[in-house]
Amino acid sequence: MNAPLSPFRARDAQPGLPCPLDALDTPCLLLDEARMDGNIARLRTRLAGAGVAFRPHLKTAKSWEISRRLMASPHGPATVSTLREAEELAARGVTDITYAVGIAPQKLPRVLALRRQGVDLTVLLDSVAQARAVAAASDPADPIPALIELDCDGHRSGVQPGDSQLLLAIAHALKPAARLRGVLVHAGESYAARGEEALAAAAERERAAAVEAARTLRDAGWICPVVSVGSTPTAFSARSYEGVTEVRAGVFVFFDLVQAGIGICAVDDIAVSVLATVIGHQRDKGWAIVDAGWTALSCDRGTAGQAVDQGYGLVCDAAGRPLGDLVVRGVNQEHGVAAPRSGRPSDLPDLPVGTRLRILPSHACATVTQFDRYHVIGAGGEEVTAVWPRLMGW
Repeated sequence: MNAPLSPFRARDAQPGLPCPLDALDTPCLLLDEARMDGNIARLRTRLAGAGVAFRPHLKTAKSWEISRRLMASPHGPATVSTLREAEELAARGVTDITYAVGIAPQKLPRVLALRRQGVDLTVLLDSVAQARAVAAASDPADPIPALIELDCDGHRSGVQPGDSQLLLAIAHALKPAARLRGVLVHAGESYAARGEEALAAAAERERAAAVEAARTLRDAGWICPVVSVGSTPTAFSARSYEGVTEVRAGVFVFFDLVQAGIGICAVDDIAVSVLATVIGHQRDKGWAIVDAGWTALSCDRGTAGQAVDQGYGLVCDAAGRPLGDLVVRGVNQEHGVAAPRSGRPSDLPDLPVGTRLRILPSHACATVTQFDRYHVIGAGGEEVTAVWPRLMGW
């Protein structure tokens, strides 16, 4: 089951499948296909009902088998966070791609190579320096399209939506070789929102920021056809998409304990888990030691500031049922410490050496990136029915 896989290329033949979970080496990444399909359908239905386009973010999945389920057509649209993703998607015939990370000038030759292959690749920027680099690299016969990144909540990068001087300076710097395609915003601080009203308010700030900046550009004579918003919490919480042309979201495809803590999903919606094996005990401390450390679970502690701290992951039995309040409370490189939140040794369930456990991730994006493949489990969750390669690298 652990032979090398070619990136983004699902194997035509997968001998030995289906196979029971007991046949897998651990740690390994499990994907519940039915849960994933349900998550996709939930967001797609919501956005279709709102009459807004969906440009899925494929950074979490990084898998062709999953990407093709997310996109509206074999050609896109798609959002990526690495040019490696864009290149692999292009090899599969995807031609409508937004690269939603601020462009580094040194990467522009790869952007041009993709565009010469017929890919309508849009780049992201938030400074005059980036705009000038894009304009200098552009082929006048095929101007590179660019989106201006906005900062609606002080989360990370981007232009303040009310900074008309900078917005217009960036647009002007793209002339004449490159072209302005629109604006893009990501409400990163929505991950800190709690409750329906707070989430709706975060979504409205995101929408309003994008619409305000687009209006500023249009009033100055710039065509601004794309007004792009997106984060998983706001995608499920927005009450209006007026003025918005598309929504992006990524982690929703799997969900995770952070999203469950925010209230966007239930624990039962989480589609990925790490299969691990009990390899020892410290019974006086109430610990079970598993063979999944930070190299398998990541070091992400996204639930630490939430009402329920899930540690490095929520521990479930082999069927995916949570074992009370058992969590992974500590990690080393290849060791995980599973213990009750209570800290009482008497609360540790009976877990003999060799017991298989499934650990739900704190942050799915961070956990799945530790693995080069998904072991897909079908109905009932007792057998692996397929193995899907997962792309790695930049």
